[in-house]
Formats: sequence, C-alpha cells, structure tokens
Amino acid sequence: MTFPEDRVLVGVINRKRDLEYVLKDHWYRIPQAKMTRGIQTEYVAFFLSRAFGEQNGGIYYYARITGLELRYRRWLLPDEANHPNADEQYYRIALSEIHEKQPPIRNTGKRSIAFIYTTWDRFIHAQAISDLYSKADYFVDRIYHALRNAGMRPQRFWEAEAKNIPFAPGICIPSVDGPIYATLSKYENAIYMEWDATETAIVEAIREELRKRGGLADVNVPMDNT
Repeated sequence: MTFPEDRVLVGVINRKRDLEYVLKDHWYRIPQAKMTRGIQTEYVAFFLSRAFGEQNGGIYYYARITGLELRYRRWLLPDEANHPNADEQYYRIALSEIHEKQPPIRNTGKRSIAFIYTTWDRFIHAQAISDLYSKADYFVDRIYHALRNAGMRPQRFWEAEAKNIPFAPGICIPSVDGPIYATLSKYENAIYMEWDATETAIVEAIREELRKRGGLADVNVPMDNT
C-alpha cells in the first residue's frame, strides 16, 4: 500500500549499463559517502543523464525498495576492479517491479540534479523537476547553491526527510569542530534561516559560524555516482 507521505529518492543514472541493472536485474547503487545519513525512503526514481539521447534530462522509471545492503564497488562490479572508486562502499538497493513514470518528469528548467527527496503525492503528479520541490525546499535550495558557489560543501535535508530528521528541511556544513546546521525552524544549536532574511545575510551567518568552528572539515566524497 502506498501513502501520500511515502518518500521517494530521486537518483541519477549516467551510464546505459547501470540502467540495464535497474531494468533487468532490479538493483541500483549509490556511494555511501553521498548518503552519510543512510537511505530512508520507500521508493527510488531514476533521472537519466545526457547519455540517454531522447530520454536525457528526465525521470522515466521508478520502483519500490525491497532491500538494502552495503557492498564494496569491486564486489558489485567485479569487471571494473581497477575503477578509482573500487574500494569505496556503496549501497546496493534491491528493487521490486520497475514502473514507467507517465508522463515522465522533465528537467524543463535545466536544473543541476544530484539526489532529491520528495513525497509520493508530489512525485506521482509531477511533470517537471520543479514540481518535486516544496516551498521550503525551494528556499533551502537557493541557500544550498549559494553555499556551494562559496566553496562550503553543504549537505541538504529535504522536507520529505522530516519523518527521520526533525529539523528538516535544512543544511549541514562539515566544520573542524563538528557539523553546523541551518534550518527553517528554531532548532537548538542551529542557525535559524528566517523566511524574510536575504540570501547574503544567511550565507554570511553560516560563514561566520564556520570561522568560529575552525573552518571546513576535510571530507572525502567520490566525485560522481559511477
């Protein structure tokens, strides 16, 4: 049974071979380093990159998750044992029946896509990537990209993650003295991102807190999902 508040994680597929694993073998992989909070979702949907010709820039398939385990990349893809990420751990996500998304969800605004958490009701009615975002997600997205452009390596929490993360949506910055959180709710020990505050003011508040905490922590994250 599916509920409106069920979570949907949108992941990116960059290689045709990986789409075959999804469609034929019913599994998908995500670097653990890109999901440090774990994977808390009922469904996974798949955004196809420019490698897919007419299907590029859209979500065409989705599936319910049936299992989750950690495996080294070299175990998942033994014929790619020399890949730079061969010794990185990945989530191997087992999938049930693969469904086509009709109509597909298109990236009409040419938005940069990594991972998106949304809810089932938004997902099933969406026709554009922008439809997956709540009002709060849009606000956080602006700050997230401003922080990325400033070189601060933010992590993002989506509104759909509030079931497991009470202060979501929000942002986390890894500092030497521990994580810095910025949220849309007045959460203890977090920077409060007021709705009427300017983007510049919020970024500067986070930058100042980062200075106090000793600067950015060194975090090793694989460069892509290959």
